[in-house]
Amino acid sequence: EKFKTLKNEGNDFVKKGKYEEAVNKYSECLKLNPKECTVYTNRALCYLKLFKYEEAKQDCDHVLQTEDSNIKAFYRRALAHKGLQVRNTEHGRY
Repeated sequence: EKFKTLKNEGNDFVKKGKYEEAVNKYSECLKLNPKECTVYTNRALCYLKLFKYEEAKQDCDHVLQTEDSNIKAFYRRALAHKGLQVRNTEHGRY
């Protein structure tokens, strides 16, 4: 199935540290199946690694709307919030 192949390719890219490529694969997955929460949390991880905190937060928010107890989504959203706070402060720290 194409979805599984894309997801596995995305996972392989993550293992290699190729986060941009992984984001592309996960985004293709979501076009095929937009209800798959694990793909959102995987993509959120990539966004965090790429310092794209707003995108990471949006993916986590999306997951938490359907799975309000998804631990990965909560944790990654917290990391995204932290990243956004650091970026928005003058000195880059609290």
